[in-house]
Amino acid sequence: MQIHVVRSGQSLYGISQAYGISYQSIAQANEIPDPSKLVVGQALVIPIVGRYHWVQSGQSLWSISRMYGMNYNELARVNRISVSASLPVGLRLYIPPKPKTTIDVLLYVEPRTPVAQTMINEVRNRVGSLTYLAMFSYRANRDGSLDAPSIDNIPNIARSAGVVNALVVSNLEEYQFSADLAHALFIDESAQNQLFGNIIQIANDVGYKDIHFDFELLRAEDRELYNTFLRRARDRFKAAGLMLSTAIGPKTSDVTTGIYGAHDYAFHGDILDFTALMTYEWGYMYSTPQAISPIGPVRNVVQYAVSVIPRSKILLGQNLYGYDWTAPYPPQGGTPARAVSPQQAIAIALRENAQIEYDYQAQAPFFRYRDDAGVLHEVWFEDARSIQAKFDLIKQFNLRGIMYWKLGLSFPQNWLLLTDNFNIRKRT
Repeated sequence: MQIHVVRSGQSLYGISQAYGISYQSIAQANEIPDPSKLVVGQALVIPIVGRYHWVQSGQSLWSISRMYGMNYNELARVNRISVSASLPVGLRLYIPPKPKTTIDVLLYVEPRTPVAQTMINEVRNRVGSLTYLAMFSYRANRDGSLDAPSIDNIPNIARSAGVVNALVVSNLEEYQFSADLAHALFIDESAQNQLFGNIIQIANDVGYKDIHFDFELLRAEDRELYNTFLRRARDRFKAAGLMLSTAIGPKTSDVTTGIYGAHDYAFHGDILDFTALMTYEWGYMYSTPQAISPIGPVRNVVQYAVSVIPRSKILLGQNLYGYDWTAPYPPQGGTPARAVSPQQAIAIALRENAQIEYDYQAQAPFFRYRDDAGVLHEVWFEDARSIQAKFDLIKQFNLRGIMYWKLGLSFPQNWLLLTDNFNIRKRT
């Protein structure tokens, strides 16, 4: 597949002619509501096998082959030209696809009560591209009991598609992550025993195979208590034939202070089946407008993670959303940013006649617009280019795979490029 960025004056029909496919195919792949309306700067995935390169001034077979990591003799053979032939500017060369690597894919799902049919349909649409479907969340209570989410038939849908169901246990209390709740569990062995027993019972009843702890905003001084808690959980769950995994905050060194201080990367890497890096939320609801998962900081987290955790146990975390910030921005007393899906962001840009720009340092798209009241907005989100940058990072570091937060946020380009880049491992 190929990524094409819409330029001023281009139409979907004209773009389709350049790639030799129908405009309907591009519209369907990218879920474009009105094929006659595109946004300048919008990234499209072109659903072809391999990709094309148009020769630019000064380029040779050798220089082009290096761009795509292939042998220039092979490039000449594929395109049926002589290795010594001069290349006219504008010549279209075919670049064959590279062999795929195989990864795990975990997707969180957060159903509401009652579970909407649209969510069930979305689960059906995505399970073919998943290794794990993580049910968010079973909320732990201080006495070791659990408050369960509504799950409807979702686990059965996943299991029938060869997907491992994961039971997510969180320290949410009154809709917020609670360090106090977690601490109460960490120091009460009786409550832990009750919690672990309840988890095993639910896992057996529903068919969960992985127990996934998403304990966030913990007290830094509870680091060893959390480690002991996880070790005891591992021993109980392993005896019951269950896997154990965690979500951990983004760190670039073994800091033992702050909101991620209790997440001990080396320990998690040693005792767990796998762990998911929460490599997002640099831009968040209360920040100034910026990329949610800028490639530089994400890379820094991965570089530290692979130094202390086996690569075969690391999932790179990826957001399926962006934010629309309204001026004045939160640090100056403004309202929190509004979460938007990538498709919603494009729809806003189209409605407001805004041109999408791209920050190449952060590897993220953004745009600005003024609403009907004249108030300035800034939107950062994900597109085909930004997600491809993350896929390249997974390949470079040979990670286990990727984790997504969360189902229900429309981003069709992600799923197209995911299966174009990787084979998805099934572990059932």
